[in-house]
Amino acid sequence: MKAAPTGPQRYSDGYSPRDTAPARARHDVALCLRTWGLDALVDDAQLIVSELVTNAAKHTRTRRIGVSVTRHPDHVRIVVTDTSRTLPAPATHTPEEEAESGRGLQLVDQLTTRWGSKRFRTGKQVWAELPTNKTAS
Repeated sequence: MKAAPTGPQRYSDGYSPRDTAPARARHDVALCLRTWGLDALVDDAQLIVSELVTNAAKHTRTRRIGVSVTRHPDHVRIVVTDTSRTLPAPATHTPEEEAESGRGLQLVDQLTTRWGSKRFRTGKQVWAELPTNKTAS
């Protein structure tokens, strides 16, 4: 008898919008991916979740930042939620070399196969996808 599919594997947690939120989310996402045997995705996933959680903590008044990672057959989807309904927009100009911010969504765009955002009545989610067929470098 074949076991019935149970759907994709999923991890989720919530974080207070403090300076420690990005580091905690990076740690948790890395642990999740390593548990699933997806070590080759850890570095990129940590950069992505760090950027998205940092944006939520800095640019919204949310009380809780949600992070989820879902494993699908051909990709992993990272989702960050907050209570702001303002959708993110990549910078329309290249930041100066000395600038310490302004490159986050450009980085997300370069590291992922797809990313986007969706507005809800209660806030928004920003999502990014990484292919699971990535090989270790």
